[in-house]
Amino acid sequence: MYVSYYMTTAPITVRPDLRIDEAKALLDSHHFRHLPVVDDEGRLRGMVTDRDIRSAFPSTMLAAEERQEIMNRVRSIPVGDIMSANNMVLTTNSTLDDALLLFERKSVGALPVLDETGRVMGILSFNDLLKAWRSLFGLGEKGSVLLAIEASAEPRSLSRLVQVLEELNVPFTRLIRTDGSGREPAMIYLRINTYNIRAVHKAVEKAGFTVHHPGQQATGERSE
Repeated sequence: MYVSYYMTTAPITVRPDLRIDEAKALLDSHHFRHLPVVDDEGRLRGMVTDRDIRSAFPSTMLAAEERQEIMNRVRSIPVGDIMSANNMVLTTNSTLDDALLLFERKSVGALPVLDETGRVMGILSFNDLLKAWRSLFGLGEKGSVLLAIEASAEPRSLSRLVQVLEELNVPFTRLIRTDGSGREPAMIYLRINTYNIRAVHKAVEKAGFTVHHPGQQATGERSE
């Protein structure tokens, strides 16, 4: 779950003296939104985004002559003048959990990933994070189904549940147990691979487990 396995490696970086119009051309041609700004050794100095660049250009509401005059001046401004410094960063040892917390707290679209010397080794976008979690949770895998079981305090319940699946020859690839905080009850989630989910439901319920269906009022109801 390390970001170094999911980040964009060797991202395009720019120097602080690159002109704004050149940075805009880079973003437009490569269809991304963030550029790390680095020094001659590749160490991070700041980040410039497409929003930073758009904000620097004159408003389309201005008269044509005035807008052109401002545009001519803006084009020669270096990105070092508009970049954001003191950015939140990840390291090659950061986990996807670290990245998720930073994205949530700072509302940014991408985070640079640095080595121990501060050099930019990659960049992790929010879309990269979503793709990583999709991979980790097995979404889209052939025959992939999420099985939700109401958790109980019974000892060795996980072992019994695994035994039921093994007896059915149903492989599972992920297992998560929640503690029932918030609105969600305590649950066991299993990512299984099967094309006969009804047979799995019947088997686990026969073994004394409850398949969870949101909206059921009483724990212990069985699906038919």
